[in-house]
Amino acid sequence: MDREQAETWAGFDVNDFQRRIIAEFRANDGKLSGMFEGWSLAVLTTTGARSGLRRESILGYLEFDGNGVVVASANGSDRHPGWFHNIRKNPVVTVETGTETYQAIAAIPPGQERDRLFERVLAEAPGYAEHQARTVREIPVVVLHRIDPRAGEERVKGMGDWIVEVHDWLRGELRSLLAQVDRVIEGNAGTVERTPPDLGRQLRTHCLEFCGALKKHHGGEDMAVFPMLAARFPALAPALSRLGEEHKVVARLQEEIRELVDGFVPGESDPVRLRAELELLVTRLESHFRYEEQTVVTALNATAPAPAFG
Repeated sequence: MDREQAETWAGFDVNDFQRRIIAEFRANDGKLSGMFEGWSLAVLTTTGARSGLRRESILGYLEFDGNGVVVASANGSDRHPGWFHNIRKNPVVTVETGTETYQAIAAIPPGQERDRLFERVLAEAPGYAEHQARTVREIPVVVLHRIDPRAGEERVKGMGDWIVEVHDWLRGELRSLLAQVDRVIEGNAGTVERTPPDLGRQLRTHCLEFCGALKKHHGGEDMAVFPMLAARFPALAPALSRLGEEHKVVARLQEEIRELVDGFVPGESDPVRLRAELELLVTRLESHFRYEEQTVVTALNATAPAPAFG
């Protein structure tokens, strides 16, 4: 039962109705009497899209593949329920099933993925077919991905963890690149002859490997990871768009660095300038990595396992 469904019953105080049902639900470990007896329900707490306040809704609740599933049917109304608008703005929610309470991130599967999921819903709860028949609105199905594992279960490494590991590897590569430039600067501080003759070649090789890895990493995010997240989590779309633009800036910057390194000639080129340019790349990338980790890691960990290699 959601807010719009209750509103169709004239004479009811909607807020009071919700409060009484939720109070009974909590007092009886998720069990209700009367017309709701035997129903599988959950209390979904969202953050108001406009108010920023906690909003509680009691909804039909299913579980598929270890994830909670709720349906934004609004009893077949032509409008989405309020809680659905809330998760489009802030997907982090609290779920109470009567036997457990957990935090989740609410995903909105698109297209054929939604259609397949709705078929599974109908197999468990056929009444939603009547709701869909009452409206031309395509009723969304929402998957509640747990942010933390169930008590006693081991946390599985997620895609977000893997992204952080890639970032940490790239951070290490940048530190190594800077250390190589420092060796060049130290050699030029005395005599040019102190600089190993093959150091320029080593520097170019390392820079080429780093830039190639960074380009591949960002390309994978732009082509696969970010579109998947934006489709399922509308609230993340602005941040993902910003990250995509940052990728373009970083690509231009790393191309400039690569050209500097390719053109570096020990004893002739200015290693201090090269290091300053590399420091700029390090600063830009670290800011980018931190923002990306703050933005997408939770959603990725909750929705996708880390890729398997080997």
